[in-house]
Amino acid sequence: MTIPSFVARLFAGLLLASTAARADDIPVAVAANFTAPFNKIAAEFEKDTGHRLVASFGSTGKFYAQIRNGAPFEVLLAADDETPAKLVKEGVAVAGSAFSYGIGKLVLWSAKPGLVDDRGAVLKGGAFERLAIADPRLAPYGAAGVEVMKKLGVYDALTPRLVTGETLAQAHQFVASGNAPLGFVALSQVLKDGRIDGSAWIVPAELHTPIRQDAVLLNPGQGKAGPAALLKYLQGTKAQALIRSYGYDTAK
Repeated sequence: MTIPSFVARLFAGLLLASTAARADDIPVAVAANFTAPFNKIAAEFEKDTGHRLVASFGSTGKFYAQIRNGAPFEVLLAADDETPAKLVKEGVAVAGSAFSYGIGKLVLWSAKPGLVDDRGAVLKGGAFERLAIADPRLAPYGAAGVEVMKKLGVYDALTPRLVTGETLAQAHQFVASGNAPLGFVALSQVLKDGRIDGSAWIVPAELHTPIRQDAVLLNPGQGKAGPAALLKYLQGTKAQALIRSYGYDTAK
């Protein structure tokens, strides 16, 4: 081996070690509806930056309580824009760091073909025993489902049939397993390769408050390279294209 070649390999090794030393493990709290797109984004982010994401998936309401009680998350990807704003106001998230990474779409979905029509009339027909929904106190998609039922004038009639999941993921599982014939879930949970298995009604946006999903830098992540890189990455063209491919609208 020549001396220049040895020096070049030594320099490359030192550079790789230096990059690894600077890489962060980033604890991220992620809204359950964003699980599939986040996993795709995480793989690309880790490949492109060297930082590693340690994700927890769940309801935004539960994450809020955990963060207020000192959970060491560094970034929150919420299912709404209210929770990040509240955390900033309460001094546990960084002012000016919040932005909308996606605008979610609510869907009434059944794993059974033909059960849900493309206008949601099944809700008024009532030819089902149970309707799954995420806890509206904790999950913005659950709250949106309640809004829809109230606007359609069917909420009181359907309340006895509601099966409430602690998270949106659990509500989806109720429907996927057949324990509930249909339910309100996120489009991102049922859209695969541009199509939806079963039957579905994509709820018109005017029937509920916009599900604007915000990301925010939490205090434990302030001043760290990894969390800042993730927030920047989420706003980039690659991540935004992935987000749109799962049925979300984006600002870009």
